[in-house]
Amino acid sequence: MPFSVGQKVLLAHLMDDEGNKLVTDVLPEAGTTINLRITDTLTQDATGTFAYIEFEAMKVDRVKAERCVSYVDHQLMQADFKNADDHDFLRSCAAKFGIKLSRAGNGICHQVHLERFARPGKTLIGSDSHTPTAGGVGQIALGAGGLNVTLAMAGQAFPMKMPKFVGVHLTGKLNEWCTAKDVILEILRRDGVRGGKGFLYEYYGEGVKNLSVPQRATITNMGTELGATTSIFPSDEATKEFMIKQEREEDWCEMTCDEGVKWDREIEINLADIVPMVAKPHSPGNVCRMDELEPEKVNQVVVGSCTNSSYEDLMAVASMLKGKTLPPHVSMGILPGSRQVLSLLARNGALADMVGAGCRILESGCGGCIGLGFSPRSDSITVRTFNRNFHGRCGTKSAGNYLVSPETATACALKGCFTDPRTLGLDVPVIPEYKPVVDDSMIIPALPPKESEKVEIIRGPNIKPMPTLQPVSDLTDIEVSLYTGDDITTDDIMMAGAKVLPFRSNIPELAKFCFNPVDPTFPERALALGRSVVIGGFNYGQGSSREHAAIAPLHLGVRAVIAKTYARIHAENLAAWGIVPLEFLNKDDYADIKRDDHLDMPNLVEQLNAGKNVQVTNKRTGNTYECECVVSGRGLDQLMAGGALLQAAQ
Repeated sequence: MPFSVGQKVLLAHLMDDEGNKLVTDVLPEAGTTINLRITDTLTQDATGTFAYIEFEAMKVDRVKAERCVSYVDHQLMQADFKNADDHDFLRSCAAKFGIKLSRAGNGICHQVHLERFARPGKTLIGSDSHTPTAGGVGQIALGAGGLNVTLAMAGQAFPMKMPKFVGVHLTGKLNEWCTAKDVILEILRRDGVRGGKGFLYEYYGEGVKNLSVPQRATITNMGTELGATTSIFPSDEATKEFMIKQEREEDWCEMTCDEGVKWDREIEINLADIVPMVAKPHSPGNVCRMDELEPEKVNQVVVGSCTNSSYEDLMAVASMLKGKTLPPHVSMGILPGSRQVLSLLARNGALADMVGAGCRILESGCGGCIGLGFSPRSDSITVRTFNRNFHGRCGTKSAGNYLVSPETATACALKGCFTDPRTLGLDVPVIPEYKPVVDDSMIIPALPPKESEKVEIIRGPNIKPMPTLQPVSDLTDIEVSLYTGDDITTDDIMMAGAKVLPFRSNIPELAKFCFNPVDPTFPERALALGRSVVIGGFNYGQGSSREHAAIAPLHLGVRAVIAKTYARIHAENLAAWGIVPLEFLNKDDYADIKRDDHLDMPNLVEQLNAGKNVQVTNKRTGNTYECECVVSGRGLDQLMAGGALLQAAQ
């Protein structure tokens, strides 16, 4: 039977429950739990520091996956010793365990990984939700919590739900001033931030040939905001050309979609119909055409992030800015995605064009995207080429955060207000042929085993032990400590920003900020209760893959979450840390519960072990709710053991 690219890669990496390769040409049924052999992993410093604490706890001498890379790209603001200490910890862990380390200043993990390590036909999981960027070269790339990445580094298969497949049929060619960012924003306009749950989005058709690898990576990167399992493009001649430029043609193989694939759902997009789009506050799914906005004043513009910081993106910006001067009220930042991109811009004069226009050149990292630097002023409008515009994520709660393409962002900067780039009358940017500066001197290679044995782990005083784990037990008379609405993000649960990020390896301190954007009183109340349950709405835990959004509530005594629906990664993280993720079968039951209610689940362990629905009784109303545990297979085994680390030790 015909298979798509995503289906071929999944079939080639299936494992059975005993850890053996599963040879089959029959696709598993959608929704069933599969075990996926992981060839490649990536971590970044905001999530990776704790991942390597976990790896130490597993007492595995050396990583067993084929290609493991640790990146330092998030916590680059070194206001005191904490972040710098974490960087040394990561460097020593990489040397100890046989991992490559991309040093601070080398670039954003997804941009660097695309350039130097992503490879068609392989599998990748990373402790960052935008890991699907690598799908731009035909790799199955999945975001996951740090603990699941840790297990993959140790050689274990990754348990996941078999996705359904969306075939996105591309025809035609993008018109002038219309971009790959506008393509994914158009899909977000159609499907929203919940529409992709349980789906793999695969792009095929004649239109694919008209998109470069960086353009494809923009689309797969921001496909995460659909709630999708991942996104993927074929590996074709354009991919081969990209690999040749990166001097790693040996990593290329052809991966194309067969004729006649039966998709679970199809989307038709003629690239010629795409127009400049914008995601308005405070959701990547709140999308409209740029020309539908009134010309409201713009105060800040930022171009960069793992979505739009490629050489092609920034050359377009430089072309538009050359010889121009920004209006006095506009502050514009440029964030090159990698040292390779920055080197190219510096060598060809484009960097000088941007500086000459009045731009600030920011460090090649993730700071601006997570509110760690370059936050806008209060009550302002910031226009960004990033992938998320959740409330307060930019670091300023009162700011309006809009997401656009680099070309649209630059048009807004030049005019000082919302502007469709097609109306500027500028010459269309033309990106000349280029040869990347391939220089891996900022990537520390993995040490051979005999040398790594001598390495001592460097551990600063801010790095604290993991919370105590314990097996799941029956829950009776357990209080509801928090009642939340729909689309709660992991930023809401465990915020980022300059004040909080340095505590990612110090859970007792980090937990003091848990649910702060939702209810600042939560940490103190939850800790006083000793154990509690959280109630959530639709799409609970969307956004970042940060497992700290499970670990911090665990430290504060949260033993279960009951929600209408979950974002995939967060549900996996809850189970991996021993918090029971339950879903209301009757969504109307959600409205019957209030904060401070007391719930009974007296047969929780028996019902979970038997694979039955869990009965939850509200002591205030006397009503009973039927709930389903959203993990199964090895994920359920991890949960029942009290977390993946305890399960791995059994």
